[in-house]
Amino acid sequence: MKIFHVAGGGDRGGAKTHILALCSRLKERFDLTLISLRSGDFPESAQDAGIKTSTFFSWFIPYDYYRLIKLVRQEKPDIVHCHGAKANVAGLLVKLFCRTTVISTVHSDYQLDYMNNALKRWTIGLLNGGALRFIDYYVTVSDLFKNMLIQRDFDPHKCMSIYNGLDFDEKATPFDKTAWLKASGIDYQEGDVVLGILARLTPVKDIPTLLRAFAKAREHNPRLKLLIGGDGEDTGKLKVLAKQLGLGNSVSFMGWVTDVSHFFAACDIDVLCSISESFPYSILEGIREGCTVITSDVGGMRRLIDQGESGYIFQPKDVDTFAKYILDLSLDAEKRQRFAKNLYEKASRLYSLDSMADTQSRIYQNIMHLEHLPKRKEVLICGAYGKGNSGDEAILRSIIASMRSIDPLLPLTVMTRKPEETRLLYGVRAIYTFNVPRFLRIAKRTKLFINGGGSLIQDSTSSRSLWYYLFTIWAAKWRGAKVLMYGCGIGHVQRSYNRKIAKMVLDRNADIITLRDAISRKELLEMGISKPDVRDSADPAMSLTPVDDELACAYLRNHGLDPDGNYICFSLRPWKDFDNYAAFAEAADYAKERYGLTPVFMPIETPTDLVPSNKTSQLMHNGSHLLPAPQQVELTMAVLRRMQMMCAMRLHALVFSAAANTPFIAVSYDIKVQSFMNYVNNPSCCELNDVTAAFLRQQIDRVMANPDAYRDNAARLRDMEAQNNLAAREILGIPAQM
Repeated sequence: MKIFHVAGGGDRGGAKTHILALCSRLKERFDLTLISLRSGDFPESAQDAGIKTSTFFSWFIPYDYYRLIKLVRQEKPDIVHCHGAKANVAGLLVKLFCRTTVISTVHSDYQLDYMNNALKRWTIGLLNGGALRFIDYYVTVSDLFKNMLIQRDFDPHKCMSIYNGLDFDEKATPFDKTAWLKASGIDYQEGDVVLGILARLTPVKDIPTLLRAFAKAREHNPRLKLLIGGDGEDTGKLKVLAKQLGLGNSVSFMGWVTDVSHFFAACDIDVLCSISESFPYSILEGIREGCTVITSDVGGMRRLIDQGESGYIFQPKDVDTFAKYILDLSLDAEKRQRFAKNLYEKASRLYSLDSMADTQSRIYQNIMHLEHLPKRKEVLICGAYGKGNSGDEAILRSIIASMRSIDPLLPLTVMTRKPEETRLLYGVRAIYTFNVPRFLRIAKRTKLFINGGGSLIQDSTSSRSLWYYLFTIWAAKWRGAKVLMYGCGIGHVQRSYNRKIAKMVLDRNADIITLRDAISRKELLEMGISKPDVRDSADPAMSLTPVDDELACAYLRNHGLDPDGNYICFSLRPWKDFDNYAAFAEAADYAKERYGLTPVFMPIETPTDLVPSNKTSQLMHNGSHLLPAPQQVELTMAVLRRMQMMCAMRLHALVFSAAANTPFIAVSYDIKVQSFMNYVNNPSCCELNDVTAAFLRQQIDRVMANPDAYRDNAARLRDMEAQNNLAAREILGIPAQM
């Protein structure tokens, strides 16, 4: 594979360190050329490292771009990989004139670049932001920056992350630390504690916060010293501030540092106080030389640092907390050593040069795979998503996981009420549910359309909902997609004209229908639907498995509950003309008084379910707890595993309980609840209008008498749920894994 790396070559910061380190490793794996759009130290350093380098620099930038385009046309690289604003503009031109795949590594928040230079911000900054929008793929140097791009409406499928790597074996040569520090302008004495920062002295680095925090800490520990390495437009202002704070010769402004290893080897604590970062090399370089770290909460720092175990993290601009951490570490040499040891072990394992090169190589391979996918390649998922219902979100989570198990690079688009939230949460493309024009455009390049689980084909809530979902099935088929109805519950479709429309649409347009219960199959037969391939499966949420029990215990403790306590969980929902919450209240009191089970209310759809939960708790004589359902469904399942039983109106509260092997009692407001109970052969179910306290007490007694009777559903249901994945594989033409 032939790769061109293109860089502006203008500064000597972390971005250039990243490029040189990466290219030094990748040149052994690919036919790689580094093109610098400026002469000087950067291309010379690249050549010294044995990297094939070309320099295109004149005082007429369009000419430099012309030479690059000419070279790309001649050499025909597979990928042109850009770094920085000047290179991104070049990449856009390459994409336009050469039709070559172009990617960009986003090293910083491009909206904060040049924040102290209005001219550059409104010229280079705008050109860079515009060029990025048209580049094919993006590599970010932290997951935080990846999420930043997704939040700004960049395509999630085109955003990939790679963390900086460093050669941890390349350490500083032995030197006289005391002499080196004194030569650097620090009046150093044995036993002094030295802080160091290596950064461009620009507003985004927020060095004033460091100076103020250092001054506060030094009031209590006068043996603190500070080295500031780097230059920039704020240098003069910072020297004035240091003088105003009375820091004298305890601070040294060293200018640009060439001997980075000795700089950090002379430091005890490596600090960072930026308001925005990607994943700074200066932190890794400090770790390599044995420093511990205090950093602002930016970039990938939380991924690297375990708070209070290997370093400290504070919020940007929080002077007081920063000062507290400086003082704490300056007074405790043993803690500094322990933190540094823990940090070195983790960083050297996760952030090596080889690890970075391996990740980048996989990214190149993935991009080539995506570029060679057939024209009709996407999966479009439609369902009742983005409405705050954890059951529907569990279905979506399961479908996405299923599709990624088939092909991790398969482009996925979800129709949802909250596109921004869905993009960020699942890392997929997302459009508003009722954006019909965009839906039709996407459907034209869709290979598989998924009608995504749940009870979408019903008119109990409204006919409009049924018509819309039938329309999407028809339209997807009309645009050329295959249609899979995925782990569906069918019915009730009560109105005769709705049944006729449903029969016509499903018979003509559905390719495969997988069903989560037997009553749904009966509904299809009664409507006369016979042409699709109908298969038995289970609710998609059954494919999800509970997280580790320790996380569930922590969640309960955080919400004031003893993980080892005994609980009965209620999941209630409002329903038209129903107000008999006294039956649930009496049952909850009975469970507490007879069996010592503390009632816990867990809403599945927020805030809708809060109303019946509050009404019920107000009618009780004993206390209860309201436990918000976690955002992560797998955690909800793990929490339910800690409950002695579940009493639920919500279908997915029952499904989650089944997945957790927790006994459950059902009160059915809809056929789908009764269908599920029949499916798992559980008789503990009554119609909503027939529910009484006596019935609920009887079922509580039954469960407590034999709690293991219905704990064997999970494995069987998961085996059946696998039919959903097999149906998708069949349509996509991807064989099942052996």
